[in-house]
Amino acid sequence: MRKLLFEALLKPILTETRPTADDAAVAQLADAVARTARKRLGRSLSIREVDAGSSNDSELEIHALNNAFYDVERFGIHFVASPRHADVLLVTGPVTKNMRQALERTFAATPSPKWVVAVGDEALDGGCFAGSYAVAGGVADVVPVDLRIPGNPPSPTALLKGLLALLDQADAR
Repeated sequence: MRKLLFEALLKPILTETRPTADDAAVAQLADAVARTARKRLGRSLSIREVDAGSSNDSELEIHALNNAFYDVERFGIHFVASPRHADVLLVTGPVTKNMRQALERTFAATPSPKWVVAVGDEALDGGCFAGSYAVAGGVADVVPVDLRIPGNPPSPTALLKGLLALLDQADAR
């Protein structure tokens, strides 16, 4: 036991390095999303994340938006617990047959104007799970999709860029 303790004290820390993204660029991007949301909606942007059967890689990147590095809450971008308070549904993963009805109900419970964003390659077309007996298909096969963000998984910066594109696209209509 003593030997293990000394080895643990002498070994270097084995953690990942900090993301290389420019703090100012991320802050500028998140601020642009917040300004566009206020202009379009008259308030902050509210997001509801829905896991429709994914492998959780995209969820980790979505949750990273709330960590100390990205901290999108400071820009007025909020994740909400209820679809009744959401403007955007971020849907990850292929829609499994067990989650199809839940996703349809979540979509129906979200007030207008509402947007659906398919996040990750699995959400676009089922990814490696396409054709499985348990998969109903991509998100667009179940509910109308306004924006597709490819990647396996997409980075938090790509998510912010996608949200900005979504709000700009909606503003142009």
